[in-house]
Amino acid sequence: MDQPDVPAGPDLTQGVALAAIPEEGVLQGHVQGEPVLLVRVGAELYAVGAVCSHYGGPLAGGLVVGDTIRCPWHHACFSLRTGRALRPPGFNPIPCWEVVREGDRVRVGGRRPAPAPPAPIRSVPSSVVIVGAGAAGHLAAETLRQEGYDGAITLLTADTDPPYDRPNLSKDYLAGSAPEEWIPLRPPAFYAEQGIALRLGARVTALDPRAREVRLADGSTLGYGALLLATGADPVTLPLPGAELPQVHSLRTLADSRAIIARARSGRHAVVLGASFIGLEVAAALRARGLAVAVVAPEARPLERVMGPEVGDFLRGLHEEHGVTFHLGQTARAITPEAVTLQNGVRLPADLVVIGVGVRPATALAEQAGLATQNGVLVNEYLETSQPGIFAAGDVARWPDPQTGELVRVEHWVVAQRMGQTAARNLLGRRERFDAVPFFWTAHYDTVLAYVGHAPRWDAIEVVGDLAARDAAIALRTGGRIAAVVTLFRDRTSLLAEAALERRDQAGVEEAVRRGPS
Repeated sequence: MDQPDVPAGPDLTQGVALAAIPEEGVLQGHVQGEPVLLVRVGAELYAVGAVCSHYGGPLAGGLVVGDTIRCPWHHACFSLRTGRALRPPGFNPIPCWEVVREGDRVRVGGRRPAPAPPAPIRSVPSSVVIVGAGAAGHLAAETLRQEGYDGAITLLTADTDPPYDRPNLSKDYLAGSAPEEWIPLRPPAFYAEQGIALRLGARVTALDPRAREVRLADGSTLGYGALLLATGADPVTLPLPGAELPQVHSLRTLADSRAIIARARSGRHAVVLGASFIGLEVAAALRARGLAVAVVAPEARPLERVMGPEVGDFLRGLHEEHGVTFHLGQTARAITPEAVTLQNGVRLPADLVVIGVGVRPATALAEQAGLATQNGVLVNEYLETSQPGIFAAGDVARWPDPQTGELVRVEHWVVAQRMGQTAARNLLGRRERFDAVPFFWTAHYDTVLAYVGHAPRWDAIEVVGDLAARDAAIALRTGGRIAAVVTLFRDRTSLLAEAALERRDQAGVEEAVRRGPS
């Protein structure tokens, strides 16, 4: 009979030598079969669960920053004191245990109860309406309750599905390796339990800042004390003959992903128009389903503008190893039920076409209401728009980047979630600046690239390590400073670079890039 797996390391209830716990580091062990970390920060000792509550990342390989620990996979951050999830993409806590020090030995005692909920706060605003239930809107609603707000919260979305894990739609879910029950961010009963009025299929058509109300497509109106616009972005369409055919799809919603999956079940040949992150992830997912895949894009290399020529060449080679064919320097001329014809006359067989050429911020509501917009809804460092009492967060918001002082808009899931948190606190009058360093990840087959920082422009690129060996850090430089770092299987490097960018410590970023494999 097989023996059950035993977590790595010592039984921490039996105690370990204090010297066995690295200073400012962790020791992995277990408590009653559960993996646990002993963490040492100066004179303080903590015991917390060893598994990230987001995708199950190993926190032993993460980074301790002050009294927090960060996940190496997707940079979720947890309190070592309480286990509370402090920063997305994790938003469930990790468990904590008592730590007992006996001379030069340390042991883990009983499990601590979950922290008590905050005391309710009664203050303005009288009610909060959130337009959009994506990453920013969903996290804003949750954060309001976590902060103790007991007023009415209404979460409006034109989507017909409750909030879901959008990054998975082009990755494991589309590839068929993640079941649909993994996709919702919360169970169906969560919103009612939290007193969040989630209204699906509720499209907002107008906003009246003076009357403090929104108008919905069904003609009804809803008043608000404070408003958060989290309307996200809409996929860019292509004005092509045949773009309206039933085998042509874009990917933004869960319904979109379902439709692509349904078509892929009977399809043999797929053409992806666009070598964006979404386009390449879709290509990988459809290859996993056994379809022949061709990628068509006008640029010379995929993602060169974002990550540089070296990473672009690497990604092209990776996809070609898995059977994807590229038609670069080309665009589509027309789509028929059987094929896509390119501008050079090449005809590619296609019973499935996915358009992945980018998105545009959904600013129509803000523009109609007279809010300041410019490639997004303009907000200040507190995420407040030009109209007091109205905030914006997520893909639609353009904010002043504290690293450069420039206005930026970033279309990343984790950034949108963190903006939702900050916006919620500022809806309550906290005046918290949004200064998070952008982070995202992109997955292609078994290869994941992580990106921290923001480099819309770069004038030099430095590769440290070996891309071909799947072990590298890439520094994107602007005016000599490192503005962003891309890593390939160097998770700790990514965490160290993120922490240094937060401190605005260029020497620390340089050191992180050069530190070698994690």
